[in-house]
Amino acid sequence: MNSSKNLKIKIFADGANVKEMVELYRSGIVQGFTTNPTLMRKDGVNDYEKFAKEILSEIKDFPISFEVFSDDFESMEKEARKISSWGKNVVVKIPITNTKGESSVPLIEKLSNDGLSLNITAILTLEQVQQVMKVLNEKIASIISVFAGRIADTGRDPVPYIQKAKELVSKKKNVELLWASSRELLNLFQAEECGCDIITITNDILKKLKMVGKDLKELSLDTVKMFYNDAYKAGYKI
Repeated sequence: MNSSKNLKIKIFADGANVKEMVELYRSGIVQGFTTNPTLMRKDGVNDYEKFAKEILSEIKDFPISFEVFSDDFESMEKEARKISSWGKNVVVKIPITNTKGESSVPLIEKLSNDGLSLNITAILTLEQVQQVMKVLNEKIASIISVFAGRIADTGRDPVPYIQKAKELVSKKKNVELLWASSRELLNLFQAEECGCDIITITNDILKKLKMVGKDLKELSLDTVKMFYNDAYKAGYKI
């Protein structure tokens, strides 16, 4: 039976709702946060910097990843340096390529050597992991985010990819492997078994932590009751 207790992996909440982020921060469940432009748009964030500084005024001691959004590397660099200046706990998310498929590795190398803490995002191949690992400055804390959920969306088992990625990431100090794009609570235990340092989980999935280890017979009964109650409320008749 799985148990969420005594897990070594760090849980980072993935989202952009300030109220939920602060609640999770105070709950003691998570050890950090990640955001991205898609999540911010979904949660109605209109002013990126205002949103970031609002959450940073509440959460000052947990790492929070904020992503650049430009597509050319010159603008991306300017954004990265500005984002980094927002707080000591800020981690700058840099996508592995721009929308043209051009590699961000030269920019990653430059920013890492200049002392910026980076979260390299949208990684799906081991080749991409290798490319980034070659240039990261191991004196600076960095995160490699492998999108296991998106790998799984293609019908591939992400576990072997993550296991190999862990081997590559372990070759340098101060680099952590992050299991990204979680799809279900099971991913938490898969990521732990693979040796991941961090996993990002949305609030909807985090709410299922209370179900860990629940008796399956009891869960079966809860499911039957749910079907019955919904049919009753809908007034269905045969």
